[in-house]
Amino acid sequence: MKAIRVSEYGGPAVLKLEEVPTPQPGPGQVLVRNHAVGVNPVDTYLRANVDNRGPKLPYTPGTDAAGVVEAVGAGVAGVGQGDRVYVGGTLSGAYAELALCDPAQLHPLPGTVSFAQGAAMNIPYGTAYHALVDRARGEAGESVLVHGASGGVGLGAVQIARARGLTVLGTAGTERGRRLVAEQGAHHVLDHGAPGYLDELLRLTGGRGVDIVLEMLANVNLQKDLGVVATGGRIVVIGNRGTIEINPRGAMNKNCAILGMALYHAAPRQLAGIHAALVEGLRNGTLRPVVAEELPLARAGRAHEAVMEAGHHGKIVLIP
Repeated sequence: MKAIRVSEYGGPAVLKLEEVPTPQPGPGQVLVRNHAVGVNPVDTYLRANVDNRGPKLPYTPGTDAAGVVEAVGAGVAGVGQGDRVYVGGTLSGAYAELALCDPAQLHPLPGTVSFAQGAAMNIPYGTAYHALVDRARGEAGESVLVHGASGGVGLGAVQIARARGLTVLGTAGTERGRRLVAEQGAHHVLDHGAPGYLDELLRLTGGRGVDIVLEMLANVNLQKDLGVVATGGRIVVIGNRGTIEINPRGAMNKNCAILGMALYHAAPRQLAGIHAALVEGLRNGTLRPVVAEELPLARAGRAHEAVMEAGHHGKIVLIP
């Protein structure tokens, strides 16, 4: 089978399409034929070995995909050959024609949802749900600012928050992005590149601020978030690309919490709940992943460039 292999850490050019042996499912394992593969910013950090977190070389990148069960190993129950699934983690890497998985990594993909949309689910929507529900404890009737709402995680957060009865304020840096955020359910959309845009947020909330901030670029926005979070509110740091100096008195004066999150820290019980909610959202239509671009598997390097570009909208997927 064909797969992307990384034999040295570095830039997108280290992503090489190679012919590799087809994995065979052992006892308690499942083989999935991938029809679409999700590309996430974390894939680029691992490829570049940021913070010395890169996988052991050589490896096949990726955790997110969607496809059809090709074969099941002995002792596997609850999933069978031909089932449509989306993949949340693999044993062999997702950037490939086939991926070896643990059954717990597979989740039903409704027939009304495309494979490309399925490949957009695990990290983007799982992160959004974990941040809003598990970390921020968001409740119906509260308000949430999705700071940087036009990417995969941001759009997932907008849809999940709207479905759960929160008032949603989203920001985006381009007209196209703001239109997309509004189309996906935000009650108010702001231009985070415009001077005074947070003054508009305070006006929209009657000066109170928002109960929750979901922050995609903390190194730019965290100090600003302290100015617009409501007293007793919660700021969840989802994304960050550098350092920032803040005045902790801002958190003291608001009696607010600054919470970090990473999906890989979610407990097994939380992950089960996350995916139960996401599958139901796909079934009832409240969750509608937006696919911005589909690229051939051989263009994984270009996909890694695109996912890190400022102002990119929706989800980038690879097609094996």
